[in-house]
Amino acid sequence: MSGNDHFSGASLKITGGRLLDGHGSETPNSALLIRNGRIAAIGEAAEKADADQSFDARGCVISPGFVDLSCNLREPGNGQKGNMVSETRAAARGGFTTVCVSPETSPVNDSRAVTHLIRDGAYVCSPIRVLPVGALTRGLDGEMLSDMSGLTAAGCIAVGNGSRGVRNARVLRRCMAYAQTFGLIVMLRPENQSLAADGYAHDGLVSARLGLLGIPEVAETAAVMEMLLLAEETGVRLHLSQLSCGRSVEMVADARSRGIAVTADVAMHQLVFTEEALSGFDSRFHLRPPLRSEADRQALVAGVREGVIDAIVSQHLPHESAAKQAPLPDTEPGLSSIESLLSLGLELVQRGEFTLAELIRGLTSGPASVVGLNATIGQDDVADLCVFDPEAHWTPSKRSLISAGHHAPVLDRPLPGVVRFTLVEGREAWPGA
Repeated sequence: MSGNDHFSGASLKITGGRLLDGHGSETPNSALLIRNGRIAAIGEAAEKADADQSFDARGCVISPGFVDLSCNLREPGNGQKGNMVSETRAAARGGFTTVCVSPETSPVNDSRAVTHLIRDGAYVCSPIRVLPVGALTRGLDGEMLSDMSGLTAAGCIAVGNGSRGVRNARVLRRCMAYAQTFGLIVMLRPENQSLAADGYAHDGLVSARLGLLGIPEVAETAAVMEMLLLAEETGVRLHLSQLSCGRSVEMVADARSRGIAVTADVAMHQLVFTEEALSGFDSRFHLRPPLRSEADRQALVAGVREGVIDAIVSQHLPHESAAKQAPLPDTEPGLSSIESLLSLGLELVQRGEFTLAELIRGLTSGPASVVGLNATIGQDDVADLCVFDPEAHWTPSKRSLISAGHHAPVLDRPLPGVVRFTLVEGREAWPGA
């Protein structure tokens, strides 16, 4: 099996490379045998076994497949922004074997019917595992509770309100209490909408210099505190999505020390870029939450290293070109990020801000633990694997990206890290046929 061949047999032997299990353990790989969708043998037993095909992984890292807790596939919805085929294939190219999809679809995923529509579409079209997140409130309007019983029965692994907040704290408290009765995780992006208002940049030096409407840090931290207090009272499992402020990390750490069941994630672009990315009015970096200060970025990196932040996510939000070509305030927020996430992480490793083990933990065992999945490489484990060459380079461009969204965080510059192949339950998701 060369770099251009495809795995089509019932068994595959991977030789060479380094095994990185997602929990910090790294070992040289003599051989790894995959048979019938599972890891059948590791080491000497795998070396001696016969296989239909083999892959020489010298120079590569073999890790569990990546898990994304925050991804938009745009289906059902606006086809010009992307679809199940384009976005799940882009995810597989990025090394992802599982993605949790936002309830912000059209129609909103607030019913069994829409959940089944997503799952059926994924079964037919997706090379990777797609886990729906149901809407916390009907229509994501923040008023009426959704049918959490029906959503759970249909296969939703959590409920959330996507990028839309719940303005009424009384409603949010009822939502949390109701979700707790079903054992559901509540995934919330913390933002006080009154404080954020019409802002579209960090309320800091860059927004002041360029005359941009700012979103103050307290718009996030006030919401974090409210959500933590409500989670403490209701006992719900709370997951705070897409943190952007150093103070938020401190509050999560303090909440955990008090026994509150809270986990958190951060988007990769928050670990790499700061508010300075908007200096040239670059609409790609119109994001919500916005890119913040260098001090915030460093605190978020430290949060991942120390395990306060459990997961690194893509916050993948593809748009058609027109959505990013208006004057900055009129563009739509979001990056097409899932294909370049690993590469940006490897640049942080090269800069010494993460170890490779810390990066892989944030992409595998960390997010997997949030939603109750396994992300290990062991005897009889499901063969969800990513094999990538950290020294090889590729150049993202509007022509080379698979996602329908071409507004990647880095364009036309070589990036480290090429995914040689991605396996989902032993099946080749990337490169694929």
